[in-house]
Amino acid sequence: MQRSNAHVIVLGNEKGGSGKSTTAIHLAVHLLYEGFRVATIDADSRQHTLTTYVRNRREWANAHGLKVPHSTHFHLPQGRGDSLEKNADTEFEMFRRAVAEVERDVDYLIIDTPGFDTHLTRIAHSLADTLITPLNDSLIDLDVIARIEPDSGALIELSHYTRLVQRSRRERLAIDGRTIDWVMVRNRISMLNSRNTRLVQTGMENVAERVGCRVSDGIAERVIFRSLFPIGMTVFDPLDAEALGGMPTMSHIGARQEYRLLLEALNLFSRHRRSGEHSSRDQRVLAGSV
Repeated sequence: MQRSNAHVIVLGNEKGGSGKSTTAIHLAVHLLYEGFRVATIDADSRQHTLTTYVRNRREWANAHGLKVPHSTHFHLPQGRGDSLEKNADTEFEMFRRAVAEVERDVDYLIIDTPGFDTHLTRIAHSLADTLITPLNDSLIDLDVIARIEPDSGALIELSHYTRLVQRSRRERLAIDGRTIDWVMVRNRISMLNSRNTRLVQTGMENVAERVGCRVSDGIAERVIFRSLFPIGMTVFDPLDAEALGGMPTMSHIGARQEYRLLLEALNLFSRHRRSGEHSSRDQRVLAGSV
């Protein structure tokens, strides 16, 4: 496929439940509030969590008269033919059309990929300008990236997924002389300084040094995300007691700040808000006025 003019952000990881779809919708909404044009593609035809999130958002906003921004969204349904090859061709054609429809009309294209290896997953990775790989703060999740020595966290060997990303980066470099900015993001970070947490951190840093990617802290385990999914809202939206089932709390403010720090680490923005504007808005959230 030809490269898109939009900045392409791919959420990729060969394991479900790591926070890809939640991160995708939060990235999209924040970029929309920043004034950028955003499109999203849900390439996970089985789970389609991002599509459900987007649908929940539109339905809640319409039912409650909320003026919140929406991305241009595409859901790629699973091929239903008798041939696996024909199904793959059908899904690729839908993906190609979706990219072609928006590539010159948006600033950012965000692609959520499934938690398993597919032909479409590989194509999406090859298009990425920024690749975000969320990982839960667990040695089980880290094993998707690499096998590490259990005592020291030293790298033993790279995983299938990491080799796939390396291949995509080499191909991208050969095509247009640019590489993919790969950022591994630690989600559900434990507040306890446990041996597991230290091993995960050491292992990720060793992998990052080996393959030339970056590591960023992501989002802690917070109940608020379970409350936001059914209504399609994010921590960047105006939320009141009705939406949350209670008044916004410091957990809500903490989640918003964590996502802001992640967004800063991704280096995506060409436009920044004035310092001090965030804190005043956060205080209004606590008061229920945003």
